[in-house]
Amino acid sequence: MGLLDQVTGMLGGGQGGEASKFQAILSWVNEQGGVQAILDKFRQGGLASVVESWISSSMTNQSISAGQIQDVLGSPAIGALASKLGIDAGKASSLLAEYLPQIVDKLSPEGEVKADNGNDLLAKGFDLLKGKLFS
Repeated sequence: MGLLDQVTGMLGGGQGGEASKFQAILSWVNEQGGVQAILDKFRQGGLASVVESWISSSMTNQSISAGQIQDVLGSPAIGALASKLGIDAGKASSLLAEYLPQIVDKLSPEGEVKADNGNDLLAKGFDLLKGKLFS
């Protein structure tokens, strides 16, 4: 049993649970090339200041809209996430708008995104999820 399965089980994440959604998002992030690749797309899409707010330890995270997510990442990428989650692309974009700033913030405690190997991303992502479920 892998780390992801263990954490999902500990959180009681069923197929439709929040842990399952979060697992799908983290897996999708890895499939897109990792956090750094996604952040680079946002920077190239004119949202560098938004990205920097997520990374900076001295700034409040700026929010991002589902529309901005869709514009920057594109329909194929959002469609792949929507398919994983079993929801429509609009809802997938909304979930990313909610979770992505938090994921990046968690992965950048010292003002820079740490290496995003799959296990590190998943472990830190589930630390974040535990805080949401049990706080």
